[in-house]
Amino acid sequence: METEHRPRDDQYELSIVQPSSGAQTPRAESTYSAQSSQAALQAAINDGIAVQELAPMDRGIRAWTFCFSGFLLEMMIWGLCFRYGIFQDYYTTHPPFSSSSGVAIASVGTIAIALQYCEALVFCLTFDRYPEYLKWGMWGGLALYFLSIFCASFATSIWQLILLQGVGFGISGGLLYVPVIKLLSEWFSERRGLAAGIIFAGGGVGGFVFPFALNALLDKVGMRWTLRIWSIGSTLCAGVALLGMRPRLPVPKFTGNQRRPRFIPPQLGFIRNPIFWSVSLTTLLQGLSYFPVSLYIASFTRALSSPLTATIVLSVFNSSAVVGQIVLGHLSDIFPYPYVMASSAIGSGIVAFLLWGFANAAIQLYFFAVIFGALSGGFSSTWPRAASDCARGKPEYAGLALASTAMFKGISAVIGPILSGILLDAGKGLTFGGTFGREGYGAVEIFVGSCALATGACSVLVAQASRRART
Repeated sequence: METEHRPRDDQYELSIVQPSSGAQTPRAESTYSAQSSQAALQAAINDGIAVQELAPMDRGIRAWTFCFSGFLLEMMIWGLCFRYGIFQDYYTTHPPFSSSSGVAIASVGTIAIALQYCEALVFCLTFDRYPEYLKWGMWGGLALYFLSIFCASFATSIWQLILLQGVGFGISGGLLYVPVIKLLSEWFSERRGLAAGIIFAGGGVGGFVFPFALNALLDKVGMRWTLRIWSIGSTLCAGVALLGMRPRLPVPKFTGNQRRPRFIPPQLGFIRNPIFWSVSLTTLLQGLSYFPVSLYIASFTRALSSPLTATIVLSVFNSSAVVGQIVLGHLSDIFPYPYVMASSAIGSGIVAFLLWGFANAAIQLYFFAVIFGALSGGFSSTWPRAASDCARGKPEYAGLALASTAMFKGISAVIGPILSGILLDAGKGLTFGGTFGREGYGAVEIFVGSCALATGACSVLVAQASRRART
């Protein structure tokens, strides 16, 4: 038996383990009064059951070590994934890939992003059934992560890049990131939004630092040695992060004829919950407003100003997301998360129309990058609270709910750039009074702003569904 003493509410958290019986280690937890817990504890000792104190939730070195490790993984995986545009610009202008189609080159990054979002649910279900392999999955993902980037340095054809830097990197990122999704609800409850904001901020930090580092390496040593250097350095950092990815609760063990959980468990019944579908639709629309900006903000700035300004604006955009993740995550711990969603989305839509739409100088783009980057880039820190709501407040199902809604973000990661690319081509010959939509980006700006405002409207539906579920 394991027990955690929580002095702040004078209660114990009990989890019984009986190694000698060969029984499954239960993950269910029960809360008792201090008096009954003391009696249960003494009875367990009398029965010869091992007793070990659980690490505390929301506090303590182990909880915050998990949070910092998640931050590092986020930076190494998503920070690099979202900055594929640096490689894309290089591939389109340097042999041997410059002769390949722009769609094929762009598909490398799109495949990696979409895979990581969409495979999360599959990996979560797999490791729920085989929890003892979660650790091996993490380290196997790290090995694949290294091999994908390192071997991509030897690629001579675009299909090899798609296979290695796209598919291989995407699968490895999912294996590495699954522990964050699965274990977050074990380590954090009251401060889950803040912890998620800190973790997700890693992508913004990577997005701020990596463009400068990658551009410097590409200019100095070329693509091949850049990938080799990056594979070694990032693998070492991710390996350090994995050392802190430890479960708080005992890992279930199955022996003999004991049945494992079904691969598609009854816990997925939350997909019939109106909250789940309203959150998923909100996530889809928010992705449609975010990904086109992350893809085109640098090229728009370059057309309006200079390449240096474009790099600075992109870095400001990503660094603002760091602040947004932490602030919005903390706010979702204090206020109802649908209100935070709505405020983020409506603010994003307004600045998309006013600051990006009417931008005619770099100063407006700086303000746009700061505000939109913080509001839209920080939106994902509301997910853990939303996932907990979808799972009807059961933390053991929150990881599945989070992974399920992430699939819709993956869908938007694919169709968002495609739709915005079509709109950009169609909008080249359109004029909007001469002041709105410069450089042919008017249709894209309208699309982004409209999707952001639609996200705000759907957040109201989320609030209504959540309110009905509580009545």
